[in-house]
Amino acid sequence: MIDLDDLHIFRAVVREGGVTRAASRLHRVPSNVTTRIKQFEDRLGTALFRRQGRALVLTDAGRRLLGHAERLLQMADAAEQAMREGGVRGTLRLGSLESAAAVRLPAILSAFHARHPEVSIELRTATTAESLALLERFEIDAALVSEPFEADGLAAQPAFAEELVLISPLGAPPLRGPADLHGATLIAFPHGCSYRRRLMQWLAEGRASPGRLLDLGSYHAIIACVAAGVGVAIVPAEVLDQARAGAAVRRHPLPAPIAANRTHLVWRGEAEGPLRALMALLPAAQGAMPSEGAPPHHV
Repeated sequence: MIDLDDLHIFRAVVREGGVTRAASRLHRVPSNVTTRIKQFEDRLGTALFRRQGRALVLTDAGRRLLGHAERLLQMADAAEQAMREGGVRGTLRLGSLESAAAVRLPAILSAFHARHPEVSIELRTATTAESLALLERFEIDAALVSEPFEADGLAAQPAFAEELVLISPLGAPPLRGPADLHGATLIAFPHGCSYRRRLMQWLAEGRASPGRLLDLGSYHAIIACVAAGVGVAIVPAEVLDQARAGAAVRRHPLPAPIAANRTHLVWRGEAEGPLRALMALLPAAQGAMPSEGAPPHHV
């Protein structure tokens, strides 16, 4: 029978990237962690890790076990929490778009902390594709991602609506369609950004192509570069409203199918404990998106 303590040690080695850091996190000596992993592998009859240089990487069997370990430990945490008094406890590992983290989440997380002070939230900003990959590897519990996205086997719930706008240098002429962007420098997050994907699809439909793509990892940097005359970009209107350089660029409306965008909360398995508590604070759960208030669904 698998011991939950063995799963806890195994998961810690995976998350911390090695025995030494896992031992420190678990308040054990490294030799104890090494012995427990070896005994666990012997009992299972298969190797869970292989050494690659100085690093430990999961074997195929280890990757298969990781998914089961995450689900079993989450269920154990939920069972313990249900037996305790005093409400929601634990840790919620959340991935988020930078735009949502900067504009939407501060007020939500402030309200969440006031209601559930015993929950710790670990926030990682990433593109939609990166967050989905983190979910696939069980490195986060849920993520805020943007349309369009593909997430087989995940549950999803609309979180809030976004308006996307096209921005150019302040003195630039009006941009009326894809043809006006042919040959221009486009500034965007790297591959994996759903806003970038949406803009590229729009250009392709108009038989236009950029002359150059400049990859940046921050909206502040993107907006500043546009203001400096480097190129054009697509950004959420609310991010632009709050950006220091927002008044130094020119906004151009996009067609409704491009401009109207939704951010979704996605997760694996059942939404319990801290995740369910967070879901209750999202605008969609409070009726702010009445046309999109369907129950969580699998996509």
